[in-house]
Amino acid sequence: MKYVSSFLIAFSMYSKIPVPQADWEKSSMEYVMCFFPLVGAVIGGILYGAAWAADFLAIPRQLSAAALTALPLWISGGIHMDGYMDTKDAMASWGDSQKKLEILKDPHLGAFAVISLAVYLLLYLGAANEYVQYLSGCEGDLRFLLYGMPALVFVMERAFSGLSVVLFPSAKKDGLAAGFARTAVKRTDRAVLAVWLALCMAIAFLLGWKMNGLAGACALSLGLGLVHLLVFWWYHRMSSNEFGGITGDLAGCFLQVCELAGLALLAALLKTGGLGGHI
Repeated sequence: MKYVSSFLIAFSMYSKIPVPQADWEKSSMEYVMCFFPLVGAVIGGILYGAAWAADFLAIPRQLSAAALTALPLWISGGIHMDGYMDTKDAMASWGDSQKKLEILKDPHLGAFAVISLAVYLLLYLGAANEYVQYLSGCEGDLRFLLYGMPALVFVMERAFSGLSVVLFPSAKKDGLAAGFARTAVKRTDRAVLAVWLALCMAIAFLLGWKMNGLAGACALSLGLGLVHLLVFWWYHRMSSNEFGGITGDLAGCFLQVCELAGLALLAALLKTGGLGGHI
């Protein structure tokens, strides 16, 4: 029963997908991080359906790219973007760790948060447009596999985010990240999250192989792995040096940066022929 409760908490906390409410008891929160990547898989599945529908209805490319940009934010309820904006405000203060932590808790919105959001959405929309443009020139059954490619990013970023909760020190004794870290069965959570990552890498390898043989397999799997590891390394250094540990807001910031970097990588690989030419 506690596994079901952890599943429900993961979806009710990190998405707007309606699920029955579970009691937030210690035993119910032990495996929430194990189910966190599943939220990404569901978001990827919804985007797959949206991309298929846009293709079937011949919706203009720009509108499809806008939907690809907006849907992850809408489905997640903006919880991770909220953390990204709060983090940008805190980092722009150039204060000490305590000052930055106070800014994270401040419900007011600063100018740097708004500027950072605008820049982020512009970059995300640009990457999404390049991705959709490539798809519009594809033919054959593989096109339908490519609809699901962003799902790899949505799952991997959440697996890494979950790992940070059970591996990195918390900046505060209270808060969302600290609460999940305190109640998690860390050995189990680490193992399950590692399985999620291994599964994504295997799927990326097979999809890349289908597109462009060994070169495509290495480009997609190693590219996604390297991008996520680099952002994960940056996240660890940033949170340790500037905040003294992680918080829920910092984890949300990491996830959003990872998402943008991962989608930009996919667009770049497709655009430059790293995964082969048009199908």
